[in-house]
Amino acid sequence: MKRTIALLFLAGLIALLVACPTPQGEVGAEIVTADQALELLNADDAVLVDARGLLDYRKGHIEGAVSVSRADIVVNEPFVNMLTPAGQIESVMGERGISNDTLIIVYDDNSNMDSARLWWTLKIYGHDLVKVVSGGLAALGDAGAEETTVATIVQSTTFTAGPLKSEMLATQADIRAQINDPDPDTVILDTRSIEEYAAGAIPGAICLDYAGNNFADGTYRPSRQIQIRYIEAGLDFDNTAIMYCKTSIRGAQSYLALYNAGYRDLKLYDAAWLEWSANPMNEIYVPEESGVQLEASDVS
Repeated sequence: MKRTIALLFLAGLIALLVACPTPQGEVGAEIVTADQALELLNADDAVLVDARGLLDYRKGHIEGAVSVSRADIVVNEPFVNMLTPAGQIESVMGERGISNDTLIIVYDDNSNMDSARLWWTLKIYGHDLVKVVSGGLAALGDAGAEETTVATIVQSTTFTAGPLKSEMLATQADIRAQINDPDPDTVILDTRSIEEYAAGAIPGAICLDYAGNNFADGTYRPSRQIQIRYIEAGLDFDNTAIMYCKTSIRGAQSYLALYNAGYRDLKLYDAAWLEWSANPMNEIYVPEESGVQLEASDVS
């Protein structure tokens, strides 16, 4: 009986994937395993980047890695963790020995969030030579990478940011437009926890916690599982997805998961919940007040 149920479930998933549109972009090219990362680092033009905080880097990092922390790539005005100007990215990358020809391999120890945020930041300024190590520091250690407390010495170089890809961003005005005149092909994704969503959310948003993109060990789920998760939630490859969390760090992690799974029409609401909830003119949806019953399985 159990075998029959399992086979029926598998058949249903296969039918779901067969019926859905073809991915818009290459699948599986942005996220690499720790073993793949170590292979890629054999190239002369590859640089390993530690995306954790500088204090953590100083306590111990993968040998050969340079530090590019979250503080290096965000500004905190008018809201926390917003995209920094191009000039700051150029300065940070150049000082770390990273040029426009450099393949960047990035890791963290924060459920892939800071790596994904750096990946997104580089992408929005036109640098596509960047890969994220699934599972980060722990995965690299398990793959045999050595740790050290000795800072990596590099020779500074020149990094030139490209024009900002505004199509990767959503604004407060975009969110309002979607609420006031909903586009059936646009989906707003709330990547926060179910508890945060239940306390208040952007009207019309679907809650899919960023944590569901990972296995328990902090590695990203494979592309096929990501596709199934979001297709079941109603996000097809030809839809536009606008995602947010509190400050869009978790949103960036989901953005990478979807991009790696073949989705391309993706936008990050960078000012995120902090901006939306701070404006008294913005409507806030509270599921409990609306009589909606939420369960963890509904928004995993």
